[in-house]
Parts: sequence; structure tokens; C-alpha cells
Amino acid sequence: MIDSRKTNSWLLITLAAAAMLMITMGARQAQGLFVFPISGSTGVSIVTISFAMAVGQFMWGLAQPVAGACADRFGFAPVLIGGVLLLAVGTALTPFFTTSSGFVVTIGILSAMGSGAGSFSVMIGALARRLAPSERATASGLITGGGSFGQFLFAPIIQKMISLWGWTGAMWSLSAITLLALPLVKSIAGPAGHGGALASTSRDGGMRAALRTALGNSSYWLLHGSFLTCGFHIAFLITHLPGEVDLCGLPASVASWSLAIIGLANIAGSFTAGWLLNHIRGKYILFGMYGSRTLLILLYLAAPKTEWTFYLMALGLGFSWLGTAPPTAGVVGKLFGIRYLATLYGLTMLSHQIGGFFGAWLGGLTFSYYGNYLWMWYADALFAAIAALLNLPIREPWLEPRAVPA
Repeated sequence: MIDSRKTNSWLLITLAAAAMLMITMGARQAQGLFVFPISGSTGVSIVTISFAMAVGQFMWGLAQPVAGACADRFGFAPVLIGGVLLLAVGTALTPFFTTSSGFVVTIGILSAMGSGAGSFSVMIGALARRLAPSERATASGLITGGGSFGQFLFAPIIQKMISLWGWTGAMWSLSAITLLALPLVKSIAGPAGHGGALASTSRDGGMRAALRTALGNSSYWLLHGSFLTCGFHIAFLITHLPGEVDLCGLPASVASWSLAIIGLANIAGSFTAGWLLNHIRGKYILFGMYGSRTLLILLYLAAPKTEWTFYLMALGLGFSWLGTAPPTAGVVGKLFGIRYLATLYGLTMLSHQIGGFFGAWLGGLTFSYYGNYLWMWYADALFAAIAALLNLPIREPWLEPRAVPA
């Protein structure tokens, strides 16, 4: 007989994590909507703002292994609370520091690190310790779907706030909204269960031994390589899609709705990825997702640039947008166990965001030099194809390592 209390418990924990990621990711993924308004209001160049957001891509990634290691060592609650507060402060301070260095500090460092501390690696690491193995794949899909719903929800709301109150009023409102994540921390950062805290391939060496094992594993580095190119792709689009829409002579609402459609489509994509993990190896799911991106980008380049072209591209790309996170985390868990999952998956997110740095920054440079983003689209298609191929040689076991007996 199924214990409904146990079923409700894991579902409520997962939904709390999904709701928190909805806020932290929604606030971050809609930042591209601010690029042109900030430039038009302050006179700061597109390249400068793109660089600040590129720094933010890197710092968001850097925050994740650091936050994951702190959470593995000191607990998840203080890390999540600190992340939300840092995100709120960085967002609120942005309108007061309208110089190139000011944007790097507020957007590039404070907001990005705060969002990173409340993002995938910490959230998935927290839940992996509390849920049974049979629940984790579905939970990771639900969590990622929460981040996607945040993008769907925040993009049109922020665009409307910008049009009503200007970019400064929208920033302050966004700062206040992020504080709504604080009450969710208690539900997420509870005690470990199902032997989750004990599972590790490093039975007596601690985190150092786990890191040595992971960094000496070629499959782990292949995951890093594919996730780096994934970060390039996503950061380029969330930062410069509004600019691409503007170049095509379409209204700003097309960009905000395209970002919203990406988020909505990825809810389905994340759920699908989580479900497929119970039936198919993660590396094959990743191969299919990255390969589909290559095809969709090439189709976009060949299509007439109408609003429906953007909406259909957003629908297709959205299905794999953040859907790569559950299989990547799943492969890491299978390779090394879940004891240090927050740290080891956090390191893959750092690679993801190194790619994100170049995707955001080079997009701005390309626009400045050529007046369009055409070469970035070509690079994006090429890197997506490389990411797909890098996953095939990964030696992924069927099951994660067993928990160490108490």
C-alpha cells in the first residue's frame, strides 16, 4: 500500500525547490530585456553592457561549485538564504551604479552570484539527499521546469514593467520579487534521508578524494565540454535575442514573448527529460537535445524573419533549453554518487557558464563589429553539434553507486 503522506512529502519538497528556482532563474533569464533600455537611457554601449552580463554568466557558474561545497560542508539553508539576499541587493543597486564598472559589480557579480547560490546545483544536491533514488529523476525534471516557468512568467511581466516604469523601476520591482523565495528555504533544506548523505564513490577520503576521482575521469570532462557549449548557446540567446528581434524590425514584445515561449516549452522538455532518465541513458538524451538545437538554428537562418519564425524557433529550442540539466546531473550522480553532487555538478555548471561568458560577450562584440549577429548564429550551430557528439563516448553506468552502509 502506498503511503500518501510520503508521496505528498517528496512532492511538496520538490515543488518548493521548483518555486524557488522559478524566482532565481526567472529574474536572471530575463536580463537581456534590459540591454537596450539601459543603453538608451545611460549612454553606456551595448558592448559594455554585454560584457557586464558576460561576467554575470561566469560568476553565476563560479558561484555554483563554491555554493555547492559550502552546502555540502555547512548545510543548505544558509547558502540558499544568502543567495536570495545577494540577488535582491545586487538587483536593487543596479540603477545607482550606471557606469561600466558599476554594471560589472551589480549585474556581473552581486546579482549573478546570488542567483547562482540558489540555482541548479545546490537545489538538486539538496533534494538528492532527501529523496529516494526512484524519485530523483522526476524531481530534477520538476525543478528544472520551475526555472523554465520562471522565464515564461517573468519575461512578459518585466517587459511590461519596463514600458510602464522604465528600466530602473523594473529593476527595483524585480529586487522585491526575489525576496519571495526566502520562505521556501525551510521546505527545501531539511534533513537528509534514504541514505543520501552517505552515498559516495569516495568512502573515506571526503571531498578531496571525490574531486580527484571526478577530475581523473574522462567521461566527467566530456560532460564539461558539452555543457560549456550549451552555456555559450543559452547565454547568447537570452542576452541578444531582443537585439536580434530589433534588427529584424519587429516590436520588443516579440522578444519578451519568445523568451516566455522558451520557458513554457522547456517545462514540457524538462518533465520529458526527467521521465526519460528512468528509461534511457542520460548521454543519449543529451545527444538528442544538442543535435536538435543545431537543426533548429539552421532552419531559423533559412527562414524569413517574421514574428512567427521567432515564436516557432522559441518553441523548438525551448524544449531542450534547460532540459539538459536533469540528464547532466543524473550522469554525474551515476558516475560518482550523490554525497558531493552539489559540488561536482556545480563544477559542470561552472564550465557551462564559461561558455556563457563568451556567448554573451562575443555576441556584443559581433554586433558592434558587423552590425548583426550572423556569425554568432553560425558558431552557435557548430557548437551545438560538437556538444551532441561529445556525449556519445561517455561511459555512463546504468545505476548510481550504492550508499555506504552506516
